[in-house]
Amino acid sequence: MSRYLGARAAQAAVAIFFALTAVFFLVRITGDPVILFLPLDVQPKDISEFRHLLGFDQPVWVQYLAFLDRAAHGDFGASLRYRVPALPLVLHRFPATLELAAVSLALVALVAVPIGILSAARRGSVVDALGIAVTALGQAVPGFWLGLMLIWIFGVWLRWLPVSGFGDWRHFVLPAVTLAAFYAAQIARVTRSAVLDALGQDYVRTARAKGIREAGVLVRHVLKNAAIPVVTVFGLNAGQVLGGAVVTETIFAWPGLGGYILNALVGRDFPVVMVGVFFTSVIYVAMNFLVDLSYLWLNPQVRYH
Repeated sequence: MSRYLGARAAQAAVAIFFALTAVFFLVRITGDPVILFLPLDVQPKDISEFRHLLGFDQPVWVQYLAFLDRAAHGDFGASLRYRVPALPLVLHRFPATLELAAVSLALVALVAVPIGILSAARRGSVVDALGIAVTALGQAVPGFWLGLMLIWIFGVWLRWLPVSGFGDWRHFVLPAVTLAAFYAAQIARVTRSAVLDALGQDYVRTARAKGIREAGVLVRHVLKNAAIPVVTVFGLNAGQVLGGAVVTETIFAWPGLGGYILNALVGRDFPVVMVGVFFTSVIYVAMNFLVDLSYLWLNPQVRYH
């Protein structure tokens, strides 16, 4: 088991390293940020001095090594726009994104898993057909369109919920539903498929032959064995929710990290982008590491490899 955990931890560290490396070089393809922060009538000499001040006059590989050295000590540099350390700027907005993602994932778990289980247990029924239709619709509707429709219905027409900002629980409803809809539909379909597969196994037929009630078969024999693919997809979705929050936060003017990083990318504020990618990568890798840990309980064979 220790070898298994050690291997997963090493993979997590490598994944974060490659994510930072890829973004470091990709953002520089967007162009020279110095031009955006100087007046149009600036002199070439001033441009050279400003580029030297920011370190952009050095070769890219020198900038890269310097970045790795600073990042190893928790220093991601100063924001090019605000001239203050980029880390506090991101940390200020990160909790709002994390809260929205947590609420969305809770909705996914509380809604999608029961729908998938019920649909599989009632295969071929009206309930199953309705579940399939709802999940297909959830995956087909674009998130931005769903968000706009929710704003129009519940915010403009009915005036039940606020359509922007960050405050009490009412502000979470529309953005959380918008963000969770696609992933809930995906988890529901995976759950249905996994439960149906488990219901067709020999150990289920044996349990039924022993006279165990259907609910007991489902709880004691099916759910745990069907959980592995569901947990795997859920872990992947947990990281994707952070990335998908960019559109949702923009629609609902949510003061989170997604929209802030998007603006920083457009404005070529490289240090802010790097810090945002770092935190997103850490959360994504951490969720997948937790999924790997869950395998130790769901699949005992892992403990002995």
